[in-house]
Amino acid sequence: MKHLIRYSIPTHNTRVLLSVLCFTALFTINIATQVNAAKSTADPQAAYLEVLTLLGETLYDLQEKDPTHEEFGGIRDPENGIYYTRAAEALYPFTVLYKLTDDKKWLDAAIHTGNWLISKQEETGEWVENPWEWTGTTADQLLMMAASWPTLIQYMSDDEKKAWKQSIQEAADYLVEKMSPDWASFNYVPTTAGCLAVVYENVTKDPAHLEKARILARQSVAKLDRNYFFEGEAARVHGVKYGVDLGYQIDMSLWGLTLYARTVGDKETEDIIRKSMENVLWFVYPDGAIDASWGARAYKWTSYGSKTADGCQVTFAMWADENPAYQTASLRNLEYLKHSIQEGLVGYGPHIWAMPGKLPNIYPTFARAKNIAMAIEYGRHQTGKTPPLPSESGDFVKHFPSVNVALVGTKNFMATISSYDYIDYTNWGDGKYTHFPRGGAMVNLWLKDHGFLTTSSQTRYSRGEPIHMPPIEEPIQPLTPRIEFENENGYFTNLYDSYADLEVLDSEGDIKKILVSGKLCDQNYHPGGVAYRILYEMSDMEVKKTVFLRYHDRFPQVRILEPIVKHDGVSVSQSKKDALMIKGNNRELKLSLDSGEATIQLGENADEFWYPFPGMRAIPVVMEVDTPKDSHFRTISYSYQLKE
Repeated sequence: MKHLIRYSIPTHNTRVLLSVLCFTALFTINIATQVNAAKSTADPQAAYLEVLTLLGETLYDLQEKDPTHEEFGGIRDPENGIYYTRAAEALYPFTVLYKLTDDKKWLDAAIHTGNWLISKQEETGEWVENPWEWTGTTADQLLMMAASWPTLIQYMSDDEKKAWKQSIQEAADYLVEKMSPDWASFNYVPTTAGCLAVVYENVTKDPAHLEKARILARQSVAKLDRNYFFEGEAARVHGVKYGVDLGYQIDMSLWGLTLYARTVGDKETEDIIRKSMENVLWFVYPDGAIDASWGARAYKWTSYGSKTADGCQVTFAMWADENPAYQTASLRNLEYLKHSIQEGLVGYGPHIWAMPGKLPNIYPTFARAKNIAMAIEYGRHQTGKTPPLPSESGDFVKHFPSVNVALVGTKNFMATISSYDYIDYTNWGDGKYTHFPRGGAMVNLWLKDHGFLTTSSQTRYSRGEPIHMPPIEEPIQPLTPRIEFENENGYFTNLYDSYADLEVLDSEGDIKKILVSGKLCDQNYHPGGVAYRILYEMSDMEVKKTVFLRYHDRFPQVRILEPIVKHDGVSVSQSKKDALMIKGNNRELKLSLDSGEATIQLGENADEFWYPFPGMRAIPVVMEVDTPKDSHFRTISYSYQLKE
């Protein structure tokens, strides 16, 4: 083990670019209002620096500054007091803040953090991601050291220079030996390609590092499906990882592969990434939320991204010169992210910052800071008016057959409908890849000037990553709209139907139509005797759902649930026997039961309708379907009608 101590240099530089007080004032703005605000003239560098400074100040305050302390230079997690080795990735945000402000405190913080990180390095070159035993995150820490090296080297002592260079060499050698798709979840492969390219360029000039980067890049490209989504984020089958996760693709994999391609001049790889970028941009909602709710790792989806992944700013900023809408996506998401920040810490989501009596885990704070710092340094920034996002066109249906997901947009509404069919045959990690929503569910419904009207979550809360997923003892209910029943055989829902069909039908005028069909299944994907079809019809002023049920050999009590996202000020009340009113954020809708043998009412146990991921709360609306006696069929039609 290695250890370096570097004493702080006192500084009286007071160039503070952002106060927490000003940021808190910004925080009171409703998410929906950010859409119009983000259409103004763009100053991306200033926008990035504003948030980076806020997060950087928090990380700086959490750094151990006593030179006699055994963790001198480390950064303490406010949730549980651990000095995570991965938190040392903050050294790069510190470095970028020093470059932009000339404030010596950032310089000291960066070098102290790097020295601390070196003291935690194993003799074989890797870092253990404490308190786990995983070492693949060595790529993340190494990249931050190598990216900071050209700036920091001139301020280091000779001993520090020697120690840093040796540490970088040994960590890179470890990754050359270990990193592959057979060893790690997919996102580590392209990020390591980018990492080793930067290590080669900035520090070592070791041909082995460059060659390994090229190998990893080729392996990464091979994991793209026909719609340019990366496979490899979930469980293994015969040693091969499968599963698409949009959150990790945007927040990690795409920037890693782009960084590799740009650093070494690999135009062929860059051309392939370009096609993926065009598709993922559609999943950025008009207010900047990113819909990764349907992917295999949706258990960590926060609505601003994936909790422990880095973030979309660097990914979109790197492509902003080719399409300024990428910059719009980056800045719009940055505004959306602010609603999950309090006291300089990034929390779980818009409604839930932390668990009761605790502060948030530090992971998303240093990860987002790292991402924003990289956006500043590696982005191709544009000035002038920011163009609209593709999702703002107000008239589209986009179907991605390789994942069986459709996006629908009208003047006032946007929705994601997912029949993504990934199956974890091993039920690995307490089923963490099993409980993402599917089965033709409308996993998100968004309303202009309001935000999410409905959203989604895991169907059963599974703590696949205990450090990042809080223990929850009390019962909580899924947030996803669904069809369900429960009997002596268990719990059955469309959300566990991995074989559901999804078909885009011809539009009728301005009405967009999607038809899904399948069977209500348990969490083992076994059907329970009830088949379903859902016809979605979306227009500028209405979202209509017609549910067709077919009972064969079983006649359970079926329910349809529509949990309404409970933003501040949102209320749901029963206005008539067959209708409810939804009010809030200057919008008013009627949710009505239009036809069919069922009842509609506010659900019970409303306090159970919340989830740490995506960090939202909901108000349940329940439709109880009358069980047929002389038939095997039921048809229930209901609609959201927007008032002028």
